[in-house]
Amino acid sequence: MAFEHKPVLFYETVDGLDIKPDGVYVDCTLGGAGHSSLVLSRLTAGKLICLDQDMAAIENAKKVLAPYEGKFELVHTNFERVGEVIAEFCPEGIDGAMIDLGVSSYQLDTPERGFSYQADAPLDMRMDTDAPLSAKDVVNTYSESDLCRILSDYGEEKRAGAIARAIVRAREQKTIETTLELAEIIKSVFPPKERFEGKHPARRSFQAIRIEVNRELDIIPRTLDQLIAGLKKGGRLCVITFHSLEDRVVKECVKH
Repeated sequence: MAFEHKPVLFYETVDGLDIKPDGVYVDCTLGGAGHSSLVLSRLTAGKLICLDQDMAAIENAKKVLAPYEGKFELVHTNFERVGEVIAEFCPEGIDGAMIDLGVSSYQLDTPERGFSYQADAPLDMRMDTDAPLSAKDVVNTYSESDLCRILSDYGEEKRAGAIARAIVRAREQKTIETTLELAEIIKSVFPPKERFEGKHPARRSFQAIRIEVNRELDIIPRTLDQLIAGLKKGGRLCVITFHSLEDRVVKECVKH
């Protein structure tokens, strides 16, 4: 599948950076290179450093950004290491940075990545496919109390306790291997009417497990601290959040 991702707040984010033609910028979440392409189109003597932990995004960007060869650097790493990247490529500081939190549409729409509750695939959910922890590990090895905590804290799931118990009971019979196996276990906890009407009953649980696998909330504060420390005077930071959990963490970081 081609790496395609439609960035949200496309112009708003890049406009917010107030691009200087000779400035130095960082895109912490390269994705489909949409935002990066727009930034590069506004640079003359400037430079853009692009980060992504998904190697598929890096390989795709080599083609998408080819017209801007010489103006960008591609770095395969998690954005929590952005301080090291800034120190290596632009030690004098950066004029701006952007970060688009959450999962990309490419990752959601590629069944074999195991992010979706609507397609059967191995339980994975790793944004970095070389990372040691997968959704299968979380579902099959975490204690019932830890599963309940994750589902409640990261998914804001009201039935967290019942879902955690159902998962533990199911894995006592056999290892939970696939996304649809897990989705069916979660659905079994809900009343029949809620299983087939409205939003999918597994959506919050899948979000919670994905956040745990990729440490999505844990790495935001230190990432933002590194970006703020790397900004030159007058530099700008643009952050896109998708749900209240991310939004809350970002606002707390900026407040301090």
